[in-house]
Amino acid sequence: MKKIVLFIHLFLSLFAFAQNEQLAQYYYDKGDFEKAKISYEELLQEIPLNSQYFLRIIDCSQQLQQFDSAEKAIQERLEKYNQGNLLVELGYNFQLQKNDAKAKIYYEQALDRIRKNPNEVYGISNAFERKVLLEYALKSYQTATELEPNFNFNYQIGLLYGQLSNMEMMISTFLDEAFANPQNSIRIQNQLVRFMVDEGDANFNEILRKALILRTQKNQDLFWNHYLSWFYVQQKEFEKAFIQEKAIYKRNPESLANIVNLGQLAIEEENQETAKEILGFVLENTQDLELLIQANSYLVTMKIEKASENDFAAISTELDGLLKQFEISPFTLSLQLIQAHFTAFNLKKPEEGKAIVKRALELQLNDYELANAKMELADILLYEEKFNQALIYYSQIELDLKNDVMAHEASLKAAKTSYFKTDFAWALKQFKELKSANTQLIANDALEYFLLINDNTAADSTQTALKQFAKGDYLLYQNRNQEAVTQFQTILKNNKGQEIEAVTLLRLGKIYEKKGDFALALSQYQTIIDQHSNGIYIDEALYFSAEIYNKQLLPEKAKPLYEKVLFNHQDSIYFVEARKKFRQLRGDTNL
Repeated sequence: MKKIVLFIHLFLSLFAFAQNEQLAQYYYDKGDFEKAKISYEELLQEIPLNSQYFLRIIDCSQQLQQFDSAEKAIQERLEKYNQGNLLVELGYNFQLQKNDAKAKIYYEQALDRIRKNPNEVYGISNAFERKVLLEYALKSYQTATELEPNFNFNYQIGLLYGQLSNMEMMISTFLDEAFANPQNSIRIQNQLVRFMVDEGDANFNEILRKALILRTQKNQDLFWNHYLSWFYVQQKEFEKAFIQEKAIYKRNPESLANIVNLGQLAIEEENQETAKEILGFVLENTQDLELLIQANSYLVTMKIEKASENDFAAISTELDGLLKQFEISPFTLSLQLIQAHFTAFNLKKPEEGKAIVKRALELQLNDYELANAKMELADILLYEEKFNQALIYYSQIELDLKNDVMAHEASLKAAKTSYFKTDFAWALKQFKELKSANTQLIANDALEYFLLINDNTAADSTQTALKQFAKGDYLLYQNRNQEAVTQFQTILKNNKGQEIEAVTLLRLGKIYEKKGDFALALSQYQTIIDQHSNGIYIDEALYFSAEIYNKQLLPEKAKPLYEKVLFNHQDSIYFVEARKKFRQLRGDTNL
């Protein structure tokens, strides 16, 4: 019984203590420093060794400009515990009073502590960093490293150089650390990307490029070719990345997997000429069955995307030839599914397409291969307007691969199926859930449809125009593009000035772009810019217009369009790319 009473008493004490801690934090966050200070003093009495409570008391005293009280408390704790970081706190207390000379004395004393005992660097450097005394933090790490060569603070030093805007030293330190400790390379690359994309000055990328080139010239280690290739991929300069990957392969011809992946990245960024060159190199230099199938799959997919009806017979013959060459097996599943999709969606023979998939489903497939085959079968069933059958297969994938990217993709396709059959209430619920998906492309796609349904339902409770729009999207899905154009044009004619107009113009613009009619595409986007400048599609109209001018027509005309995205639409998903391309057109040396 005594044990139970003791346990209850202990539990209640801990609960009360946790509540007091929350109360202290509440007062602190609220800016009520007087009450926060009293609360933290009570907590410190309970746990005198808790440095966080003590530092909060000092911070509250300083916020209340009670500098003498803070100084006395720090001095007493320094005498009692002799912790080097308290010298930093003491110096900072004087700095807040504009007494920089006195502050410097204590900062130097803190550095002297490191000189006498390098192990004190952890607490002291951390104190300097918390106070944003970056030069002293840097000196702390450097002093400790000089005295104790086994210490490695290169990552922290690199970060501090970056915060101090010393880009050359940051890059040099990071690259030296990456080479010495390759296990830290990904972590360092993530930091470099921040400066390349988000925080860098106009010269950062150029400094990094030169530093990498210099290292490849001075040091023949393939590590630097890999790093330079990585850099060019970040810049989407796939031709230059390919040069580095070829150099790596020639010296170490073990695998072409990295080169295949580079080809895939080039495809994703619509750099098809470079992708063809990369994948052609793969075909010339490997007998590996998996790589041969992968490369041929990418190449034939690119052909299908750009093909007209006149090309269909040749593509069909090529697919037959590839499957005859490599045979029907789990290894050639990607080619079989490409053939099934091409047969159903391009040749308009869905029954034959389904037969190809069903033959594949009889093979010994793993879970992911099985899901891929089921996804294609569901896509073809959706093409045939067999909505419920398609939903069954999408649901199976969701259940079989819970929380996997492929499961999210199946969920998105299921939501679109509900949308196509104009079950907008259910589709809206599904799109709402998918807005927070881990995969950005799926989240963006879900958000687009969520806004489309939500906005147009609010504008028209009968959903008449939305139903017509969904039909147009379904025609696009079925690859019936000309019929889709007619459908969207009818919507425009019947809904002048209505909510649905802007997104309809956007759809037409993308169709015309795909057909290569850039003037007509630009006219759709310009109507959005002129007549729907306050709508949710204005950033897309600006960005897509800029892309057409930049890639197809007059790059100089793209610059002001990218600039409008930068200054007026910072929340746009196209913001980062617009900024990069604007800088390129402006002639910034870092790009």
